[in-house]
Amino acid sequence: MNKNALDTAWIETQLRDAHWHTSSFSSGGTNCVQVAFLDGGIVALRDSKNPQKPPHLFTDAEYNAFVGGIEHGELRRP
Repeated sequence: MNKNALDTAWIETQLRDAHWHTSSFSSGGTNCVQVAFLDGGIVALRDSKNPQKPPHLFTDAEYNAFVGGIEHGELRRP
């Protein structure tokens, strides 16, 4: 699925029905990143402090590369 060609109504429905996951390392779930796995291989990422803002959308491959970069320390600030 091409995330850039997603229908706005589809996205709204997916996000309304989404089950958001919070890291077990979170302190109360209010200061962290949350992720929801949507249909069609789309992953939504949002800030738990601002859940009303639109989330960032990734394809499964983009999300896996992002998580892999974190796991391997590639996304640390120099």
